[in-house]
Amino acid sequence: MKEMLTSAIEKLLSHNPLSKEEYVAFLENNSVELRTELARYAIKAKQEVYGNDIYIRGLIEFTNYCKNNCYYCGLRRDNHCVERYRLQDDEILVCCENGYELGFRTFVLQGGEDGQFADEKMVPLVARIRNRYPDCAITLSLGERSKESYQRLFDAGANRYLLRHETAVKSHYEKLHPSDMSWDHRMECLSWLKEIGYQVGCGFMVGSPYQTNDMLAEDLMLIQQFQPDMVGIGPFLRHGDTPFAEFSDGSLETTLLCISLLRLMQPNLLLPATTALATIAPDGREQGILAGANVVMPNLSPVKNRKQYSLYDNKKFTNEEAAEGLLKLRQRMQAIGCEIAIHRGDSRR
Repeated sequence: MKEMLTSAIEKLLSHNPLSKEEYVAFLENNSVELRTELARYAIKAKQEVYGNDIYIRGLIEFTNYCKNNCYYCGLRRDNHCVERYRLQDDEILVCCENGYELGFRTFVLQGGEDGQFADEKMVPLVARIRNRYPDCAITLSLGERSKESYQRLFDAGANRYLLRHETAVKSHYEKLHPSDMSWDHRMECLSWLKEIGYQVGCGFMVGSPYQTNDMLAEDLMLIQQFQPDMVGIGPFLRHGDTPFAEFSDGSLETTLLCISLLRLMQPNLLLPATTALATIAPDGREQGILAGANVVMPNLSPVKNRKQYSLYDNKKFTNEEAAEGLLKLRQRMQAIGCEIAIHRGDSRR
């Protein structure tokens, strides 16, 4: 096994694709020593492409309404314990204005699949942000839409789109979602986004219910083949008002291993150290950066709404995770040898 891992690391360092069996070997032999070795190589690979820069994205969670009923998500349609909200256009623009003054040059508009934000509303909103901030990138994370909708939003000025595939295994997807949701359609949406010309982000949960190492290896294989610009991963964190309330949270260690593997697999990736990492461990964000991540996403949403956007229990939303804590975040990044970069931070792919 040691020989297989050594050979697989050499392949990664030579930018050669791995087999599924090699990814499984990493996952099944996840140790402090292995993670340390991979992280060392991952940091070097990141520095060769991006230096010590850490890119900041201003996250605006503008609606917590969602038509879907995903079994893991606290915003699911049938969770009647959620206090729902929608931001008005002017509130979203104020978030952008505040973020711009702080130095953000990427805005991430994220929400549930809310029918109130159809193209008639979203396209003019994106155009207003584009006209007001021509030097900024606009990232959307609005779930599944038609190809025509994705095109209209792109034409209005959106640059990037985040759509987690959640799992590369269709049978696993069907255990995480109700029957009215389709893995095939999720994959089709990702293909459309790439075809249109977005910088595309996909991603998956680590340690979600019923997941195996074999399934995680399939996720890594899918990304190896799809070659996205961004990958967002984080540990599965349970929410008490969902059907998965009794399942265990995902593993920080496995998430860190996957971040390092992704960085070595595709050195030009934009890899966030997610809020889920910061939630599962006090220094989870730093650990993610030291494993190979190079993006953080402070929250620009109105303070009164942050707790309501509860995808999982105990979501971290202190000032350090939010825009107001940008100075503290800068200091924490400097403490681990990194610098917050005040520019768009586009993919180098």
